[in-house]
Amino acid sequence: MKGFAQVLFDEAHREAWSIRPEQVRVMNPGHPADAGYIRAAGLLRAAGHRVDAHTAGPLDAAALEGRDVLVIAHPSEDRWERTTGLGEPRLAPAELDAVEAFVRAGGGLVVLAECEQDKYGTNLDELLDRFGIGIWNGTVQDPRSNHRDVAHWVMAEPQEPGGPEDPLAGIRDVCFYRAGALRAPDGGSVLLRSAATADPAGAPLAVAVAAGEGRVAVFADSDLFGDDSIDEHDHAELWRSLVTWAAGAPRESAGAVGPSPALAHPAWAELRDSVEQLRPLQAADGSVPESERTRVAKLLDRVVACVEDLSPLFPHDAAYLAAAAADLRRWSAEGLGVPDFLDSLQAFQPQLRREDGLEHLVVFPMYTQNGNPARNLEAVLCRVVWPDWLARLEADRYDNPMFVPLAFTDFTSGYDTDSAVLFPETVAVRETPPRFTWGGIFCDREAARFRRVCGAAAETLRLPLPPDAARLLASQQLAQDTFALWDLVHDRTHSHGELPFDPFMIKQRMPYWLYSLEELRCDLNTFREATRLTDVPHARLLQYAILFDRLFRFPITGPRVRNYDGLGGQLLFAHLHRNHVVRWSDNRLTIDWQRLPEAVVALCEEVEALYREGIDRPKLAHWLAAHALVARYVEPHPASRWAQGVRELPTGEPPKAWVDAVLPDEFPLSMFYEALAKRLGEVIESTKGIR
Repeated sequence: MKGFAQVLFDEAHREAWSIRPEQVRVMNPGHPADAGYIRAAGLLRAAGHRVDAHTAGPLDAAALEGRDVLVIAHPSEDRWERTTGLGEPRLAPAELDAVEAFVRAGGGLVVLAECEQDKYGTNLDELLDRFGIGIWNGTVQDPRSNHRDVAHWVMAEPQEPGGPEDPLAGIRDVCFYRAGALRAPDGGSVLLRSAATADPAGAPLAVAVAAGEGRVAVFADSDLFGDDSIDEHDHAELWRSLVTWAAGAPRESAGAVGPSPALAHPAWAELRDSVEQLRPLQAADGSVPESERTRVAKLLDRVVACVEDLSPLFPHDAAYLAAAAADLRRWSAEGLGVPDFLDSLQAFQPQLRREDGLEHLVVFPMYTQNGNPARNLEAVLCRVVWPDWLARLEADRYDNPMFVPLAFTDFTSGYDTDSAVLFPETVAVRETPPRFTWGGIFCDREAARFRRVCGAAAETLRLPLPPDAARLLASQQLAQDTFALWDLVHDRTHSHGELPFDPFMIKQRMPYWLYSLEELRCDLNTFREATRLTDVPHARLLQYAILFDRLFRFPITGPRVRNYDGLGGQLLFAHLHRNHVVRWSDNRLTIDWQRLPEAVVALCEEVEALYREGIDRPKLAHWLAAHALVARYVEPHPASRWAQGVRELPTGEPPKAWVDAVLPDEFPLSMFYEALAKRLGEVIESTKGIR
């Protein structure tokens, strides 16, 4: 999958571990789990990484080409261990040079050493010395802090992270079964130490070091990740985290799918220019004042000619582009009043061909949601984002035939805004169609805004990030695909569950916290689904995306007047903070990553209980109950009539009066968010029109 790491296990230097089942059975037929890293490799594959074994030839530049991480797991002479039986346990001088060059150029190296390291006939000490790491030739013992009263099964003590990434996020219990000890260089990080009761006490057991552009992680034991131990304690999480950390930021480009013939075509530049000249001449309803009609008619002739010149590049949209040209001509011929593009809107059916990279040319008079409220003519080049894994999920588990994730190629000024959707209901038409059949969401823009704002928030709040979260914020490709998954599940959730109503489907004004709870319900459900998608690598990234966007971007983005997305983020933060999952102390934010999923799901269940009980409530009672749920976590404005109870509301008047009693900012920002908004104001502003 795009954006994930390429991991290579060396098995050509008599390693005592193998990721190949057939080799493991040969090495130890009586107890294969004592020779296998099969589970370790499987965990990395489940996390999205590609994993291969290097079984022949030297570890040279050719062998390491295209790889992100090299794993060397305990080479040994055969007299000490049952090994792969291939090559020699010592790396040749040229191999040492090649591995060092690989790391310093940006590669990752994970080394699994052993107790009594000197006896195994390897030269891991020479390799690690190039990165300032030493290996102690002995065995750590601990009579008190151990596993199952075995003195050399020592329990390690995790250390506080020293930088923006925390490879030990969510890690508490780690056991080293036959541990030596390490020496960390100046500037390196000791991740795990022996306890004060051990001999030697406080000895480094796991070390992480930056070397040039790359990273090195070393463990003083290899058994903890073997097949018979990796599911104990927090070993699986530690393994996945450290290999991901070693991989660093993804190297691939930001989701490129090849050049756009339409973007390079001179007709697109002319079309874009003509639309930009025309847009300021339109009124808010899309019509053109009589004084400008001659000029606009000439511009529309150019627009039509450009659409027809570009049409051969879009054979899948032939019927739509012909209808669009006809609607443009008719609009001009009928005097440029309020535009009507119903015919071309009904001809545009992008949901019928969801193919990754398929490009569309879209020309409509429309407003852009969260962008331009006027129905101006817009022209957009965009591509469908539909990787195979997402298509399978939609087909098998999350049926949503209307959903079309998109990425911008280019656009006119209506999208030089916060708008990240292309919805048919925004198009100027003579009558509303009986039903809409598609909805487009620009996951590339959502991903780019997320990365910029949430990355700045993590830095500002000094939040140590798990390595996979750091990769998500570093990679447009990973973030874009993750947002496509988020939108798929979220969008579908609006019509699923025990719903007293769907606030986005009924034509009625309601207090804005009802919309907030509906959006939050869908996101919390999406988070819960992500905890269940153990076979989807992006699912774990989706949990970070929902958490960070909800906590850091939503509350401080947009105006404070009835900001229902912002309120949902405030509610989630307050719930997690009240339950000590999120802590703000010493001007630093920390998250209890182990307890996080359970806490988020608990809030989801609380909101769902409100919905379920609302089915049996009258309207005002449900609105009051929803206000009370929000107010349990987010303090209402002191002047709120709703917070004072039903006696302060105009209950004898129609529901419109109840809504009018809602304050524009019924639930103001906390002092925490006020301060964060000031710190990130310029970053938020910079995301307008971002791609």
